[in-house]
Amino acid sequence: MLSFSKARSEAQEIFLDGKSYPLQIRRSKQARSIIVSADTVKRVVCLTMPVYASEDQALRFARSKSGWLNARFAEAVPPVPVEHGSQIAFLGEPHIIRWSPDFARAPLLGEGEIRLGGPQEHVETRILRWLKAQARTVYADDLAFYCERAGTDLPKLAVGDARRRWGSCSGRKSIRLSWRLVMAPPHVRRSVVAHEVAHLTHMDHSPRFYALLDRIFESDRRVADRWLKQHGRGLHMVGVEQPAPLAD
Repeated sequence: MLSFSKARSEAQEIFLDGKSYPLQIRRSKQARSIIVSADTVKRVVCLTMPVYASEDQALRFARSKSGWLNARFAEAVPPVPVEHGSQIAFLGEPHIIRWSPDFARAPLLGEGEIRLGGPQEHVETRILRWLKAQARTVYADDLAFYCERAGTDLPKLAVGDARRRWGSCSGRKSIRLSWRLVMAPPHVRRSVVAHEVAHLTHMDHSPRFYALLDRIFESDRRVADRWLKQHGRGLHMVGVEQPAPLAD
């Protein structure tokens, strides 16, 4: 069963199986139809609608998608805490976070663990900062490797945390990559880097683009794509704040 609160759009809620989720409504000049999506990280239902559409239309459309929304939230991956005793991956290998006042403040890899000291309340901040720094170093090496294979100039590298794209290539010859890929297996991470390097030459997904990608990437990109499809949501949940309990 799905219903809506009667508050204004910015504060509305949507009820799925008796549980309340925040509802975000956004009007877009580019939208040609009403789009409903489930943000399983923030646990929010999003409605994007054309400027000429009415909210009543959008809400009726959302009601028609209640089964789909329920399924998306039901399959959501839980948040992964970054704290003493929790497990995260680095370069595709699982590591346990170990904190001790006797360890050095800077995170250090060793024997399947990431060890660090300093104030325990800052463990998450320092681990995430360390992962992002490691990502920049690893990506720079990958980028240099594939640019050399593709015969293209080295672009500017940016490291971010986009929710919907693992990487992007701009017309200004710069490449942006998600820091979370540093947790994925190397062949998965490298497939994304190679993909964006191929875009430096072909800014589309034409046969010429894939021919270049298959020439410079040393593994099977389809295997890497399947891994991201199956496990990518888990990478996005590392360090995400645990949502508050849903109202009934």
